[in-house]
Amino acid sequence: MEASSSVSNKTITIEEWNGSSPTKLSKTFTIKASSSSVTITRSGARFSHVWRRLLQAFVPEGFPSSVTADYVPFQIWDSLQGLSTYIRTMLSTQALLSAIGVGEKSATVIGATFQWFLRDLTGMLGGILFTFYQGSNLDSNAKMWRLVADFMNDLGMLMDLISPLFPSAFVFVVCLGSISRSFTGVASGATRAALTQHFALQDNAADISAKEGSQETVATMIGMAMGMLVARITIGYPLAIWFSFLSLTVFHMYANYRAVRCLALNSINPERSSILLHHFMETGQVLSPEQVSSQEHVLPIRFISWSSRNSNYMHKKVRLGMRISSFDNMEIKEHLLYAASYYAKAKYILVERKGIVDVIVHKDSNAADVLKSFFHALVLAKDAHKSKSLHSDGQKWVDNQYELFIKKLKSLGWKTERLLAPIIWRAYWSYEPLEEKID
Repeated sequence: MEASSSVSNKTITIEEWNGSSPTKLSKTFTIKASSSSVTITRSGARFSHVWRRLLQAFVPEGFPSSVTADYVPFQIWDSLQGLSTYIRTMLSTQALLSAIGVGEKSATVIGATFQWFLRDLTGMLGGILFTFYQGSNLDSNAKMWRLVADFMNDLGMLMDLISPLFPSAFVFVVCLGSISRSFTGVASGATRAALTQHFALQDNAADISAKEGSQETVATMIGMAMGMLVARITIGYPLAIWFSFLSLTVFHMYANYRAVRCLALNSINPERSSILLHHFMETGQVLSPEQVSSQEHVLPIRFISWSSRNSNYMHKKVRLGMRISSFDNMEIKEHLLYAASYYAKAKYILVERKGIVDVIVHKDSNAADVLKSFFHALVLAKDAHKSKSLHSDGQKWVDNQYELFIKKLKSLGWKTERLLAPIIWRAYWSYEPLEEKID
């Protein structure tokens, strides 16, 4: 009886909270219960709770703390460029089907099938060739290749749109468009993987990728609906079709440019290395990823004169992973043998020839050695025409400043584990030092 009386005098209050992140929770219910009564109080509007649940299908778990600050602006511009792509796809596909013969009594099924087969086959071959020649460069230049991928997609759709204008060369034009789009598939997929890893702050790359799929699905559905509407309105009016297509293409490229400009990647590639090192050698300070992002170029063709920003592009004067067999006998004697004496304890050799610094990478070097060799080469490239004791001065800078430089990079969030640059050729050497070394 005492135990029963004790329980009857107690109450319990339970609150229900909703949210995928401990820092972004919202209270939905409060329950007060006793032996005699139960009171339930709803917190917040039902609509806001449904909206939060719906939003979870499109944003990563723990958003916004689980992603980088540049995630939202990039996704907004990326969705807009995707929307314009789907609208234009309806216009180009309509033209392509018309050229194949859909709707014409004289067209044969086998003829249309064969043409479509050639189109797909050339696209597959083009993707393989592109991967063979440029696959290893996509990580180091993700921004630029993102823009190139979308430009090639625009070119492919343009080929489809003009294919009816050249009936005698229809198959050739369509195959060119397919090859162009195959480059898009490879470059876009590879760069998207790199960007997903960049956005993921909590090892949630899979979740970010899944939520992006949901965002793309919605953009696709809206784009298809709008595309069918535009195709319906402009059918039979060539000028209206071309005006719509070209206007959307201009917007598409602008949205892509704004999207990649939003990105502040903290990985180190050759260009970002050059910008960081130049600023550090001039001021003793290190730029943040956001500051470097505003300085690096994203267009495959530079519209800025070389002389005006030469100091920020010293990486163009460095060739990483140089092939030993590219040296002739005279160069081996005058350059390679001379330089080797300065790098007896290093996992690389730097050779300066006519203002260009070649980096010969040891076959046993690790990622840290490669990163160090590239920064060391940048120091030599910067002073190639100024210093008479190039190698000794470069080594002094590495001995005195390199560790401090790397420490400052890490403090601002830079990933200093590796350099994003492909290395195809490596070498092994054994060096017997000369009795006298003259610089």
